[in-house]
This record gives sequence, C-alpha cells and structure tokens, in this order.
Amino acid sequence: MAVPISLAQATLFSKPSIYSTEILLFIPFSSSSAQKIQTHKRDQHPNGILKNAIYDYFNANYSNKFDKFDDLCPIVSTKENFDDVLVPLDHVSRSYNDTYYIDSQTVLRCHTTANQAELLRRGHTHFLVTGDVYRRDSIDSTHYPVFHQMEGVRVFFPGDWETSGLDGMSYAAEDLKKCLKGLAQHLFGNVEMRWIDTYFPFTNPSFELEMYFQEKWLEVLGCGVTEQEILKKSGKTAMVLFGIPDIRLFWSTDERFTSQFSKGQLGVKFKPFSKYPPCYKDMSFWINESFTENNLCEVVRGVAGDLVKEVQLIDNFTNNKGMTSQCYRIAYRSMECSLTDEEINELQEQVQSKLKVVLR
Repeated sequence: MAVPISLAQATLFSKPSIYSTEILLFIPFSSSSAQKIQTHKRDQHPNGILKNAIYDYFNANYSNKFDKFDDLCPIVSTKENFDDVLVPLDHVSRSYNDTYYIDSQTVLRCHTTANQAELLRRGHTHFLVTGDVYRRDSIDSTHYPVFHQMEGVRVFFPGDWETSGLDGMSYAAEDLKKCLKGLAQHLFGNVEMRWIDTYFPFTNPSFELEMYFQEKWLEVLGCGVTEQEILKKSGKTAMVLFGIPDIRLFWSTDERFTSQFSKGQLGVKFKPFSKYPPCYKDMSFWINESFTENNLCEVVRGVAGDLVKEVQLIDNFTNNKGMTSQCYRIAYRSMECSLTDEEINELQEQVQSKLKVVLR
C-alpha cells in the first residue's frame, strides 16, 4: 500500500478542494502480457482480493459514492503523465532511464494519476482508479518494472466545511486522515499506527501513515492536499498481507500458487512451494558517464526474464586515474527447477555481450 497524493491547487473557499489517496500494489512485470493478466481483476488473486476489500471499505463508509475504474488504458501522453500533474520539466521521472517511452510524446504511465485530469474533466467528483503502472527499476524481491496502483480522489466544496469551524484545507486534511486510518484498520486490524508530517513536491500539508509491523515501523501510505506526482517509495500491501516473499510470484500461473487464494479471503498466508536454490554470478566492469543501474537491470531482464531474482551492487572502486569500476552480484533462481552452471554461464555471457563494457 502506499503513497497517496493530491489534486488541483490548495483549498480556496471560492473553489473546490481536491485530494487523492493511493494504494500501490506491487506486481511483477511480463512486458506485453502485463495487461492480459490483469491480476487486479481476478477475484481469486491476492491483488484482486485486496482491491475488493478496499472497494468494500469505501462502499460501506461512503454509500457507493465512489465511481470505480480498473480498465483505463496504460498508454498515455507525456502531457497526461507529467504536465497535467505538475511534474517539473527537470524531474528525474521524465528521463528515459526511469520511464518507458513509446515515442517522444507517449509513455507507459508511471502512475494512475495520469488518468485523473481526464476523469475530473468528465465531472467525476469521487472515484477510485486501479491499474498497472510502469517504471524502469532495480531488480530484487520487492521491485519490478510494473506494479498496480489504486488511488482515490474526492472533491470538496465549500458547503462541506463551512459549518465545521475549519478552513477548507484543514477540513480536507482531517477527513483524509480519518478515511485512510480507517482503511488501514480495515485491512490490517487494530495495529499500532502513527502519522508523520512530511514533504511531497505538490502536497501541503503532507503526511505518511506508518504501521508497526514485525518489530519495525512500515510506511503504508502517504497523502496530502493538492495535486502531486505519485511517490516512488511505497509499501507492498499485498506482499505484506499475504506473506509473499518474492514479487515474481504474482505473475505465476502455477496452481501451487494460484490455488492458495480464494475470493474474499483477505490475508491468507502464502505457503512456499519452491525449494530450488539461487545461483549467484558476479560481474565487474569499468563504467562510463552513460552507465546507469537501471540500464543494467533492463539488459539482465531482457536476457534472463523472470529467472533473475536480484541484481545488487557489491563493490565500487575508483583508481588513481579516476576510472571507476563496479561489481554486481546477479542472483538467478527458477521457481520450477534447479538451474545448472552451464545455463547460468550462457545467460551471463549474453548479459556481458549486450552491455558492451570493459570487464575487470
């Protein structure tokens, strides 16, 4: 779960105030198959179960006021993805290193916020948007280049707060906190929680909700009043609720995974079924100014697909001539069989060839 947001500009008494809240459900990526699988629309999948539980909360507490969208096209214009949600021109998310560009004016959306402006223009004042979003990212057990996001938007009008004794912004912020705390209790039960004042580029005020989980504080969502980009840092709600240790499993069609979950059963704990060990390979090479870790991860994914579990930087060295080398450890692991050294060495050679770097 994670990182809500905002919409429109502050809360003026003469204009409606809008805020949005998001829940990010991290789900593995399989390129063109991502849209076909649509795990958030499958009632017996952890993400579908979670989405329906969130729907139940909003239906019960807001009398079915929220319109629901879960099939909006993930291919959007750069204007919708960036400009309409006030992402600065120099923001890192606009780079080819972070975003999947189809062409110079079209991208795979980085956040469901890309659909907000159009829905507001259509006159929707209460809505929930669920869908797959895409970002070039690192490789480990909790990151993947696609995940699912749910966010909600509610429009406040002067009549909502005029008798409350609060200004519009304060009223919206209090309502936002009440709503999201109730949602967290609905999902996780009566756990210890706390609000943290924070800063997001386009939210004021801004908050994070943390939950005490497994002897540490876990950020479960962020929120605020006004419009802002989707935050990159977020919790992994479905993974936490269902105890799923590896994000790649979300795309698995193996019955040993899919048969463990049933419609409406929130929080059933996953029982591991794969005992196959990972195989580790290190690769050390000199880097130049154009090298980025995201590009390395894209190459590794392109070669090994879902056989790669994690790519981790384990050493960084600069010699007396100013040349820098890095060493990455790549963990390969299949859910279905043991991988041989011969198979992994072949993959490793393909990665090295496609990177076109000078090995150490």
